[in-house]
Amino acid sequence: MADSHLAEAVRTWSPCQSSAASRLELWGGIECSVNRVGDSYFDQTQLSGHRARLDDLDRIAHLGIQALRYPVLWEHHSNCETDWNWAAERLNRLRQLTIEPIVGLVHHGSGPPHTSLLDKGFAEGLAAHAAAVAQRFPWVRMYTPVNEPLTTARFSGLYGLWFPHHRNDESFVRALLIECEATRKAMRAIRAVNPQAQLIQTEDMGRTYSTELLAYQAEFDNLRRWLSLDLLCGMVDPEHPLWNYLRANGASERELSSFLEEPCPPDTIGINYYVTSERFLDERLERYPKETHGGNGRHAYADICAVRVSASEIIGAYGILKETWERYRIPIATTEAHLGCTREEQMRWLAEVWSAAQKLRDEGADIRAVTVWSLFGAYDWNTLLTCCKGYYEPGVFDLRAPEPRPTGLAHCVADLARTGACQHPVLAEKGWWRRPCRFIYEPTRPVGGRNGEVTVPFPKPKVLRRPIVITGANGTLGQAFNRIAGLRGLDCVLLSRRDLDIADPCQIQAVLQRVRPWALINTAGYVRVDDAESDMERCYRENTFGPMCLAKACKAHNVQLVTFSSDLVFAGDSRRPYIESDSVAPLNAYGRSKAEAEKLILEIMPSALLVRTSAFFGPWDEYNFITSIIKRLRAGEPVDSMCDSVVSPTYVPDLVNACLDLLIDGEMGICHLANRGEITWASLARKVAAMAGLPQQLIRDVSRSGQGFRARRPAYCALASERFQVMAPLENAIESYFADRNRESGEMCASTQNLNAQIIGSA
Repeated sequence: MADSHLAEAVRTWSPCQSSAASRLELWGGIECSVNRVGDSYFDQTQLSGHRARLDDLDRIAHLGIQALRYPVLWEHHSNCETDWNWAAERLNRLRQLTIEPIVGLVHHGSGPPHTSLLDKGFAEGLAAHAAAVAQRFPWVRMYTPVNEPLTTARFSGLYGLWFPHHRNDESFVRALLIECEATRKAMRAIRAVNPQAQLIQTEDMGRTYSTELLAYQAEFDNLRRWLSLDLLCGMVDPEHPLWNYLRANGASERELSSFLEEPCPPDTIGINYYVTSERFLDERLERYPKETHGGNGRHAYADICAVRVSASEIIGAYGILKETWERYRIPIATTEAHLGCTREEQMRWLAEVWSAAQKLRDEGADIRAVTVWSLFGAYDWNTLLTCCKGYYEPGVFDLRAPEPRPTGLAHCVADLARTGACQHPVLAEKGWWRRPCRFIYEPTRPVGGRNGEVTVPFPKPKVLRRPIVITGANGTLGQAFNRIAGLRGLDCVLLSRRDLDIADPCQIQAVLQRVRPWALINTAGYVRVDDAESDMERCYRENTFGPMCLAKACKAHNVQLVTFSSDLVFAGDSRRPYIESDSVAPLNAYGRSKAEAEKLILEIMPSALLVRTSAFFGPWDEYNFITSIIKRLRAGEPVDSMCDSVVSPTYVPDLVNACLDLLIDGEMGICHLANRGEITWASLARKVAAMAGLPQQLIRDVSRSGQGFRARRPAYCALASERFQVMAPLENAIESYFADRNRESGEMCASTQNLNAQIIGSA
């Protein structure tokens, strides 16, 4: 892994640099929900493996983070017999690393099995746990007893998603009051041990917009979003606009008045803001899919992520933080900054949140920190934690590797810790939520729920705009890189053989000097395997000498290089999929040209990323195996497919997206990228026919020996990776192929459209 940039950032970082008076602090967080659905508990620290990895804390320390939101959850300590060694080992290690823990006691949870958010004993129980934590760790200064109480009350009491699965205002109000009371009692118990303990109260803070008809609902939502903080700050009195709502839904005057008499204001308000936190309500249901439809008993309406439909700019992190500061005048931190998307969009989101917080701080608001969330990614937030299907979105570290692997986001975080700014070339472009590609639905201009305009400054990135050069403009892979990179907001210069002969050092030098790219992706090369046997000079010129010339030039100009090799570097005598460290032994001239290129490139430029892959299929070209099979079967033609040749088919959009992520991460060396699984060509043909509803009986098994190949082919050349598992299973890839081919528009396939889809963190 190419981590020299991260290592340099770590080496030069010191706490005194990051805590300069004018600079924000950099905090971190680990997704640690133990939410309950029915009788099932979904524990994020178990799913991520963090509970078994103490050295995760050292990885975090290397980033330069100053404080860490960290779980000592009630669900894990539900009786007096509980072993506290896990918490003690980790909190003490954080202390040694000079990272201040912000201890969370309930994080999107409802406590141990014997209680719930509607249980009168919840508050006393959490207070007892809080006291036990404070007694064992009296040096801990910062606490979040209940994370996002309003959000959790909505999900558990109003929407029925989490335990106890109620769907009414009475349950929502009761759950919210119990959570706020639990927070107050927990802090009282903690401060009995440590009077200096601070409450870092987090809440998901968004905004609601609407059509004119639904302005009343937007106004209510925009008042309700403050309720947990209003209660804790002692602001809910009979003059409060939601006093009557609370009273009508079960809140007694006595319990509301108790928060006026004994408030528990946060020492720091933690704002968790996601791109999905801003919503748009629209009664025109026909415009939107059924899963967005809902209502309030008065009107039916769709509830949409505002950025996907609003022709107006969302107010974003700057607007949300500004509103919060002006309402409470209490120190604020952004306690979750996360985007589930492609790597460069994650970096753009963090950079925008950081810039917004720093701008407000410079304007005089007491903004303390930005929290990078979630450091090790998260599982199943695409279903709002309602089921456990293993859907993983990486964070600062990617867990799809033998050990947590630093991503491009890690380098961005290290830059912020060291200098207060990120400088990666991908930051020269705005995030997708600021680009026209954000619209999924017909753009409309919200008119309800604005409650006064907020000026939304968008920080112009102080990053030089530099493109990626892509060679092989006329090939399937080059075209795919150009298309997908464009969708991801990555500037590209696509070059054909006429524009650049990769085996001509003078032409390469001229291109690099003229274009000044930050990366070069080489998809050019000789691809005719059989012809290579009699055309070896040309094959070696394009597959070996050309990439070698690129490596020399890229090294000289400090340009990152990605180039491609093949499964045909292997002999086919393995009984398991080939991994990166397996010895090469090509059977034909084409394979030898690729194997020789690998050796030369890595000798010249060890930082190059060299991708072995195989058996392309994709939605855009008409000549790949799967597309050809479908066309012939639909025409009623018989199809001959080899039954004795095992491969790992590779879906081109998956390959391109993985390559771009790894490029931005700064990965280097040889890696295998193919969709997970192995299959014969004949079995693949039958699988595709079955999924397409086409006659399998037209598929005939044939052997390699009967194909008349001039070049020897390995019988077995399936690929797997010992480095990381970033490619989808083959079954999923084939499903994506069909979905993408069936789309009416050829401009953007489903898998690439979803690149810009934000995985909901806390909606």
